[in-house]
Amino acid sequence: MMSATSTLALTHFVTLADSFDKDKVTPGVLGFIVFAVIGGAVWLLMKSMNKHMRKVDFEEAPEEGGTTASATVPKPKTS
Repeated sequence: MMSATSTLALTHFVTLADSFDKDKVTPGVLGFIVFAVIGGAVWLLMKSMNKHMRKVDFEEAPEEGGTTASATVPKPKTS
């Protein structure tokens, strides 16, 4: 069941739709605003990602005891 306000709103949209040229479709101001907001959000996310990536330390910590990975692998026995 539709309320009186929603019915009134729909009748205004129908009259606005009849006044536009049906062969010409444009995104309009609302499309530009949405696109600009999405672009701004992506820019802020990339800026934040770069800030966090600068904090990452890529150097490996040395193993304790001075052993290397090859020293821990047992050598095959030969008879």
